[in-house]
Amino acid sequence: MSISPLNQPLSLPCGAVIKNRIFKSAMSEGLGEKGGSPKPSLSILYRTWAEGGIGLCVTGNVMVDQRALGEPGNVVIEDEGHLEALKHWADEAMVNGTHCWVQLNHPGKQAPKGLNKENVSPSAIPFRKDMQAFFETPRELKEEEIWEIVQRFGKAAEVVKKAGFSGVQIHGAHGYLVSQFLSPKHNQRTDAWGGTPEKRRKFVIEVYQSIRNAVGKDFPVGIKLNSADFQKGGFTEEESLETIQTLTDLGIDLIEISGGTYEAPAMVGSKVRQSTLEREAYFMDFAVKVRKSVTVPLVLTGGFKTFMGMADAISSGDVDMVGLARLLAVEPDAANKLLEGKDPDHMIQKIRTGFDPIDRMSVMETVWYREQLERIGERRGPKPELSAFWVFLKYVFRFVFKRKGVWKERAN
Repeated sequence: MSISPLNQPLSLPCGAVIKNRIFKSAMSEGLGEKGGSPKPSLSILYRTWAEGGIGLCVTGNVMVDQRALGEPGNVVIEDEGHLEALKHWADEAMVNGTHCWVQLNHPGKQAPKGLNKENVSPSAIPFRKDMQAFFETPRELKEEEIWEIVQRFGKAAEVVKKAGFSGVQIHGAHGYLVSQFLSPKHNQRTDAWGGTPEKRRKFVIEVYQSIRNAVGKDFPVGIKLNSADFQKGGFTEEESLETIQTLTDLGIDLIEISGGTYEAPAMVGSKVRQSTLEREAYFMDFAVKVRKSVTVPLVLTGGFKTFMGMADAISSGDVDMVGLARLLAVEPDAANKLLEGKDPDHMIQKIRTGFDPIDRMSVMETVWYREQLERIGERRGPKPELSAFWVFLKYVFRFVFKRKGVWKERAN
């Protein structure tokens, strides 16, 4: 009997071996304590996924600066202050031979208005008009601040390794700070950090080098990178290919391909043609272009629905792992089914509240699934029929009252 393409091991350039080709892509959990320590429910959630058969599990974005949160409830790693809680999380997440990598991130300007004292970015470029009520215009970073952030990525990676996780992933996609530096729309600097594609790549290169210097050559370091921003004047496929080639030459171990930002959320299928949706993988055309240029292991995330769609992607040789996210929030053991050659039980649909301003931003594609992750972490299990409107109201009131310091979590 032939072995399923999804059930083959994968060796990375650094020497690490992933047991199968199923990759749990990052989702924001919002399960950090005040101060940035991981809640115990994160350990339960990640153990559930590990027991569910995933080969490589990437955490939700972990911030490198307490002053720069992307969402309420982010885990933050600035030093070893939360080391014991991080060790417990790593131990639980890596049962069953599962790899667990921590995704390190800085939101830049892509943080809700009022969450941080201020938001920063390569340049003081506002969001589009219909989003300015939710996101403030950022302050332009000074060069010394840029170097401080670079060093924070390295320090966080050092702590991640000490805690026992098996790798790190740089979040270089979806409009967060690394992505902002790469984009000519958001980075309009004229100094060493902007003005040309080469200068716009300086930040991601320095972040990678800072991390690599902190963890050594044998520790896996990957990146999540946009194929494009899908915005006029933004990061293009040509620049993405050049960035991938540069990072490959520097020794990156794994590249996850995605696309889009909060302003153009292609990562949830909002900018995808019907023919692409039918083929399942949103960014496969770009992955094919990448494979012609580099041999670095590639993960493709976005749009996969069936066993055959995933198996065909691996069998083609164009990608090495298939990335799943939202499916695993409603069906945490889906990987075990896929490894047996079965389709998942659930089909992912766009989450809608019925209010256009909210739905256009695809905010519920984070908030509704975060609610499912919280349920799994509390051992209540996912609830696929959960009302999107109810979840949105809960999120708004939680955020408002947390800011006022009067919100208290209630047991369900």
